[in-house]
Amino acid sequence: MAERGPLLYERIVDYLLDEVRRGALAPGDRVPSEMELAERFEVSRITSKKALELLREAGVVHRIRGKGSFVATDLPDLDRLTPAARPAEAERVPGAIAMIYPDASEAYGLELLCAVEERCAERGIPLVIKRTRGSQEEEEKAIESMVDSGLADGLIVFPVHGEYYNAGLLRTILDGHPLVLVDRYLAGIQVCAVHTDNVAAARALTERLLDQGHRHVAFASPPPENTSSIEERLEGFRAACAARGLPLDRQHHLTELSSTLPGAFTPENVRADIERIRAFQAREPQVTAFVVCEYNLARVLDRAIDGPVIACFDSPLDPVAGPAFLHVRQDQREMGRRAVDLLLAQTRGEPVPARSIVPFTIVEPV
Repeated sequence: MAERGPLLYERIVDYLLDEVRRGALAPGDRVPSEMELAERFEVSRITSKKALELLREAGVVHRIRGKGSFVATDLPDLDRLTPAARPAEAERVPGAIAMIYPDASEAYGLELLCAVEERCAERGIPLVIKRTRGSQEEEEKAIESMVDSGLADGLIVFPVHGEYYNAGLLRTILDGHPLVLVDRYLAGIQVCAVHTDNVAAARALTERLLDQGHRHVAFASPPPENTSSIEERLEGFRAACAARGLPLDRQHHLTELSSTLPGAFTPENVRADIERIRAFQAREPQVTAFVVCEYNLARVLDRAIDGPVIACFDSPLDPVAGPAFLHVRQDQREMGRRAVDLLLAQTRGEPVPARSIVPFTIVEPV
C-alpha cells in the first residue's frame, strides 16, 4: 500500500510550525486567519479552521475571540510536533456530532435516524439528537446551541419545510462549520447534501401510473415553494406527463394541502384537507390517479376519495399485509450512513461533493 501524503490541514499545520521554529512567527505574533490560510493554500475554511484548532490543542497558539490566533508565549517542545509524531491525529474522530431533524415515523425518518445512530456507534462517535418538531425557530435554536457550545464538531440537519431558509442554518454554512443536509438541499447554497433524485423518482412513479393506462393524473402536496424535495417531485411528475404527450389540461395540481406539515397533523386540519380534496375531485372527476408527495398525505387522500389509484413516496412495510400504496422507497439507511461518512470527511479537512444521490426503488402494493 502506498504511503499517504499529508492531508490538507496537515500541510497548514506543518507550515505554521516551520514559521514558528525559524522565528518568522514569534511568541505573541498574530497568526494568519482562517480566511488568509484558506486562500493561501486554496482550501476551505473548514480545513484551515481545523489546522488552527489542532495547534491550539497542542499549545502552539491561543485564540482570542474577535481578534484571531496568536503564537503562545509558553511554547511546547516543537520537535515533538512533527508529522511522524502525530499520525493518530490524522485519524482523529470528532467528540460528537449532532442530528437535527423535524420528526420521524415508521413511514419515513425512523430508518434514517437509526442508520445515523448505527454508523456513529460503528465509529465510536457520540451522537446528540435534537428534534425540532417542524419548527424553524426550534431548528435555529438547536443549530446555534450545538455550534456555540462546541458540543458537536459537526451537524447532520434534516431541514424543516418552510417558506424561507433558516438564518442560523445559513450562518453555519457560511462560517464553514462541518455540516451535511439529508433528504433535501438548499437551492443556490453550496453545502453538502445527501438525498434521493426526487425528479427521477417522481417521474418513475408517474410513468408507472401512465403505463397502467391512466391519462388524467393529479399531483397532491403541501405548497412546494422553498422545499426542494416537493419542488423536484412536482418537476418529475410534469416531466413524465410531458414525455407521454399529455397536455397541461391533463396534468392536475392539488398543492394547497397542509394537514401533514410538521405540527399541523390535527383532526381539524385533516378534515379541512379532506374537504379540499373532495372539492377538487368534484371539479376534476376525470382524474383516475394521484401522485402524492408523501405517505401520510396519501392516507388523507385515501380517506377522502373512493376510486382513483393513489401512489406516493414511502410507505411502511407491513410484514403481513405489505404496503398499502404503490410507492417510491427511498434508501434511508444508505442516506444516513453516507451522511455520517461525509461529515467525518469534512472534519478531517477532506473535500466532499455538494450533492450525493442515494438510490430508490418502486414498490408495488399488495
